[in-house]
Amino acid sequence: MLILLIALLAPGVTDGEVVLGITAPLSGPAAAWGSISLAAETWAKHVNAQGGVNGRKLRVVVKDDAYNPGQAVANVNEMKDSVFALVLLLGTAVLNANKETVAESGIPTVWPLGNPQVFAAQPKEKLRGVFMAYPDYTDEAQFLVAQAVKLEKVKKLAVFFQNHDYGKGGLEGARKGAKASSVSIAAEVPYEVADRELGTHALKLKESGADALLLYSTATHGAAIVKEMAKVGYRPKIFASFTLGDRSVLYRLLGDLWEGAYYDVNEAVPGEADADRVLGILLQEEPRLKGKDGFALIGATAMAVTVEGLKRAGRELTREKFISALESLRNYRPEGLTAPITWSPERRHGLNTVRLMRAKKAADTSFTQVSDWQTFPAHF
Repeated sequence: MLILLIALLAPGVTDGEVVLGITAPLSGPAAAWGSISLAAETWAKHVNAQGGVNGRKLRVVVKDDAYNPGQAVANVNEMKDSVFALVLLLGTAVLNANKETVAESGIPTVWPLGNPQVFAAQPKEKLRGVFMAYPDYTDEAQFLVAQAVKLEKVKKLAVFFQNHDYGKGGLEGARKGAKASSVSIAAEVPYEVADRELGTHALKLKESGADALLLYSTATHGAAIVKEMAKVGYRPKIFASFTLGDRSVLYRLLGDLWEGAYYDVNEAVPGEADADRVLGILLQEEPRLKGKDGFALIGATAMAVTVEGLKRAGRELTREKFISALESLRNYRPEGLTAPITWSPERRHGLNTVRLMRAKKAADTSFTQVSDWQTFPAHF
């Protein structure tokens, strides 16, 4: 009987445990985003302290990919038959590199962080296990351009972007936004992930004469370009993607150079009741998350959604039951941290929403909300 039970259990599932896998940039140029996976692991510990899920404890396996798609592929291949589900695949290039493996293995992939167009271009049958709630960069960049014109009467815009699918999605949206408004794009300045010296990039941006800069970068590269521009006396208005939405991190990296910057967020932020409640739980369990509040909330949200799917799937846990459980979510707000999410058998892009914020004072990491939730159509 025990042999039969073991045979029926899904990969990564035992009588007392569910194993979840994360590949994440714990090192390398996007290491600031590594706190997302730490927070997800921390929320799993919180759930375990409450008794786990349907009689099972969660165990999270985190592997470092250094924001390198090849290493992420190796990590996913290593985990695909030994963990129950993947959580928080991070990076558009990482998603592109793993999309076929995810489809062929049938492993549920919850809360991937990258351009939704990666999956929108896939046939529907390859999306069975994918559950995304992430803003589309092209939609978002068009919104940011429109806001730059509306709020700051911007006439000339420059774009600083990562030179792969992530940054190129933002650039495409900026171009579309410029065509729809009175703004012109004065410079398109790419950088490579391995770049460390950005002085030349800053000079190109200054020479463009742009009165505003749109950022599609890692937090590290975004902070570096703002510093380099300041060195040459160039201080355009900043409009940043939600990927730079952790104000505590940006204030720490830039101090008063971040004051006045506009930036999107796609979740609740510190200072809002639900965010502060969740952060209180996270920081009590894991003090290393202090000062990484926005990124920490992303990790907690992803794990909260995963836990809800496990709860709904029931004790007789299979990947198929878990997928069906996530498909049942309607207007669901994990821990109150997001706008309402809806997944279904026909819809896997459950949320495409941002809010615009503006940084105020570095001394108290203050901010002001500029817009309410802006919801764009789902793409798949």
